Amino acid sequence: MQTKTPHFGTAPVAARALGTALACCWLLAACAQTRYEESFLPLSNAANLPEADVTVEIPSLSNCTHPEQTELKLDSTRPVTVIVHGCFSSAGRFRSLADVFAFHGQQAICFNYDDRASLIDSSAQLITAVERLSEVMQNPDIAVIGHSQGGLVARRAFIHDRDDRFDVEDATISLTTISSPFGGIKSAAHCGSTGFAWLTLGLSKPVCWLVTGGKYRDIPPGSEFIEQPGELLPVLTGHLKISTDEVGACRRYNERGSCVDDDFVFSIDEQTQLALENDTGLASVQIKAGHVEIVGDGKSTPTKLIDTLQQHGVLNATPAELSAQLANLLADLYLTD
Repeated sequence: MQTKTPHFGTAPVAARALGTALACCWLLAACAQTRYEESFLPLSNAANLPEADVTVEIPSLSNCTHPEQTELKLDSTRPVTVIVHGCFSSAGRFRSLADVFAFHGQQAICFNYDDRASLIDSSAQLITAVERLSEVMQNPDIAVIGHSQGGLVARRAFIHDRDDRFDVEDATISLTTISSPFGGIKSAAHCGSTGFAWLTLGLSKPVCWLVTGGKYRDIPPGSEFIEQPGELLPVLTGHLKISTDEVGACRRYNERGSCVDDDFVFSIDEQTQLALENDTGLASVQIKAGHVEIVGDGKSTPTKLIDTLQQHGVLNATPAELSAQLANLLADLYLTD
């Protein structure tokens, strides 16, 4: 008697695979668990900033209180810091960090971009903004700080192998990245898989785009963006790479003390790319902190980040007589819940 081989139709297989893709996509959205309200409030420490001698509007740059407040008043003779947010965030998210810089007498502004766009396109947008900024500064000493996805955008903006590379020769650029997935986002692995696209009859690609936007091609492990990060330009004086060990981190506990909203987004492996080990002036630091905790939220102040930035000269040291004042400021800025 002839034995028939069971036939499994492609539709059920595709449906199961697509279900897996959807589940992974929701994991991929983890960095968007908290969306922050934008603030129209001015910086509380603006009086500490140097007197402005230039007023300018530069597309994609704002004063960190709201993306639409684009008028920048700067002292062109002093350094300036550009803060690049991660996914599902905005300039208003980092108003508090800009205020911490202002407390220390340092001017900081924010870069605004579509967090669903291709990271290549966003990095080009950043290049244009920083070049324009450097042109209006008598002292084009610019520090760029990127958190999470913002670190990917910030680093890619200053690599040598691109047609639109930064070419202001007299500028001095320093780079700081925080909790950035330079090794690729594991939950996005299916987005870069040709075999998975075949299993889902091509539906995995539009699902990935639906959840993440055009960046879905850039963020999977093994993508060209991840595997070929490029060599930093000589204009970069250094790269401070802050990785966060987020295992066990929690954003919110219930009344019984159990974690109901964890703060784990990217593993150390996801934040590690060996090709970056040759970055100019690379300084790698690993901190035990959650993904949101490191930059501060309504439950914690970013003291670990502040200490690290000060140790590496990104943020000015706090005078001993102002330590208590800084602690009060951090509580006012961050402990809002």
